[in-house]
Amino acid sequence: MLSSTRLPLSDALATAVSAAHAAASILQAHAAHRDRLVIDTKAKNDLVSQADRDAEMAALDILRTQTPEFGIVAEESGGDSKGLATWYIDPLDGTTNFLHGIPHYAVSIALVAHAGSIIAGDTPITCDTPVVAVVYDPNREELFTAMYGTGAWLNQQRLRCTDTNTLDDALLATGFPFRDFSFADHYLPTLNAGIRRTRGIRRNGAAALDLAWVACGRFDGYWEMGLAPWDVAAGTLIVREAGGVCQDMFQQHTWPKSGHVVASNAPLHNALQEMIAPCLGYTPTR
Repeated sequence: MLSSTRLPLSDALATAVSAAHAAASILQAHAAHRDRLVIDTKAKNDLVSQADRDAEMAALDILRTQTPEFGIVAEESGGDSKGLATWYIDPLDGTTNFLHGIPHYAVSIALVAHAGSIIAGDTPITCDTPVVAVVYDPNREELFTAMYGTGAWLNQQRLRCTDTNTLDDALLATGFPFRDFSFADHYLPTLNAGIRRTRGIRRNGAAALDLAWVACGRFDGYWEMGLAPWDVAAGTLIVREAGGVCQDMFQQHTWPKSGHVVASNAPLHNALQEMIAPCLGYTPTR
């Protein structure tokens, strides 16, 4: 039983790194000729270009060839969650930045293990859990990686979140509603609270990098609403393996697959949750 249900995490991480580099190469090739890109609008402020599609295909080719036993859910081509684990792929997180020539975007790839798979010890897990993560920023050549139970890295450097323990001293990141405005009335009070109670707020436009930057200490915390699972799957694990906390904002799921995410270093997390929760109409559990 163990051999058929144990996930080969090291091999999966190597595969994800290869897929991320392949996708990034495509992105950077397109970046030199942005004026030639065919751009479609999926919904208001939700853009997709040929760069997104080509980068996703490059990543999918590697993942399908090397890990055919895993499911795949990709932003542009969809897919199915199946088997012992599923890849979640965002080939270009920060599409709007990319299309406007702003060098802040990334490839995000995560493997989420499903209930029944074994990732550590001999006991199968009982709920979905991100177990392998890659976020690659090709402009800075920064490769963020993580593997369940072993840590997180930026290139060859081990990552640790900050130890900031008050909102007064915290620099936070966030993301504004840009596509779905149904939750704007809940989100805007959280932004107002953050502006008034912290050292500062940044909005950079790439959720995967916001989470990775929490893990490496550039931000003390981050929150956003209305994202997709592929936006946050990799970053969730990177933050957790760097000693931080990354949760579903409404505390309904074991990882923020709903797209409502709050993340921070461990000492700050209760304060950040308590800043956000009154605006959302719930009391956070500790």
